[in-house]
Amino acid sequence: MEKKTILIIDDEQINLDFFDVMLTRLGFEVLMAADGEEGLEMIRAQAPDLIILDNIMPRLTGWELTKMLKKDDAYSAYRDIPIIMFSAMDAVKDKIEGFELGIDDYIIKPFNFSEVLARIRAVLRNHELSKQVVLRERRLALTDSLNKSLMYFTQHLKMPVMNLLETAQSMDRNDPKAVDAFVAQVRNEAEQTLAALAGLEDEVTKLEESEGQFRDAELSLNELEDRFREHFRELHENGREPV
Repeated sequence: MEKKTILIIDDEQINLDFFDVMLTRLGFEVLMAADGEEGLEMIRAQAPDLIILDNIMPRLTGWELTKMLKKDDAYSAYRDIPIIMFSAMDAVKDKIEGFELGIDDYIIKPFNFSEVLARIRAVLRNHELSKQVVLRERRLALTDSLNKSLMYFTQHLKMPVMNLLETAQSMDRNDPKAVDAFVAQVRNEAEQTLAALAGLEDEVTKLEESEGQFRDAELSLNELEDRFREHFRELHENGREPV
């Protein structure tokens, strides 16, 4: 499984050092920042897979940073990065505020590392599941777009053909002008139909390419779960996972 990058943002060096050692041992790539502003710069530069931050920090608090990432359009590129927030405050209103801002989990200090690790796994797994759902929705939207294009083309082709049949039945075949006009009408409709076919062919090609890209990126739920299970099984067998 691809190595995940976790950014730890905390103004207490002891916490940064602890997570650096423990998460690195578990196979994660660890980035560290001592305050919100430094963390924001790292997010811009690295776009980590997960952010773990303290809510109370100098210069830029965890609350403020989370609000910027989740609500500010200037940082929309990082909106989907999951966030776990640490706090020494156990008030329900603080938890609610965090979740309303868009955090994925809220952990009270002092924390148990085994619990934190379990929550990290759960957040990463849920984030991957969400990505797979989005990929499927986009692929279904492409299929729907193709169906609409086919319906439009069918209607576009049906009416001119019916008009040609009506003209052929009613025209005087002994009238050269009528025959010439009918031939011109057939030629015009044929050219329009060929143009519509070319446009449809281009659209189908583009849709197939996009659908192929989405399909290649998709995983079944079982495949995704197997990847996570295999990843953590290897960590355990290699003795890197704490008991």
